Amino acid sequence: MKKLLLVVLVLFGLQTQAQQATPYFCCDSITYWTDQGQGLFVGLDTTGIIHNPDSMIVSWQVCNANMCYVGDGISAFFGQIVTTDTIKVGYDVYLYENGVLEICSMEEWLVFNGTNWVLLNMIPTSLPGFVIEEDGVRWWNDKIYDLQGRELREIPVGKMYIREGKLHITR
Repeated sequence: MKKLLLVVLVLFGLQTQAQQATPYFCCDSITYWTDQGQGLFVGLDTTGIIHNPDSMIVSWQVCNANMCYVGDGISAFFGQIVTTDTIKVGYDVYLYENGVLEICSMEEWLVFNGTNWVLLNMIPTSLPGFVIEEDGVRWWNDKIYDLQGRELREIPVGKMYIREGKLHITR
């Protein structure tokens, strides 16, 4: 009986050590923030990370219709970005903890809604009364719309727009 108890305790101790050696991965706990002033400020929000990594390296990429810009650090500033841009924001975060490297990457398209930067896929891309159906055939009107559903008089350059039920961008 003593031998059986000793074996159980040793196995339990090994299992506990194995669980402690398993790293905690943080990518799901990382978010970012944006702030529009003169240019675009972005920053990493790591308040949701349970463990404190030994070190962290952050690389940013922000693109508009003309060019992509890079920055480093927990926050970065992109003076070339204006609120009329449709932008792609991305980051790569390298987290080091107990000799284990975790790489977190993210890319999202954003537009400015007049107050804040919002995800492009959160904006409705269908407009009421936009499709006319006649005998089962779809006909699109010739109108051009911005991503907020406002009718445009001409095709915007360097910005996304909706025409014939599809998303377009002209360079």
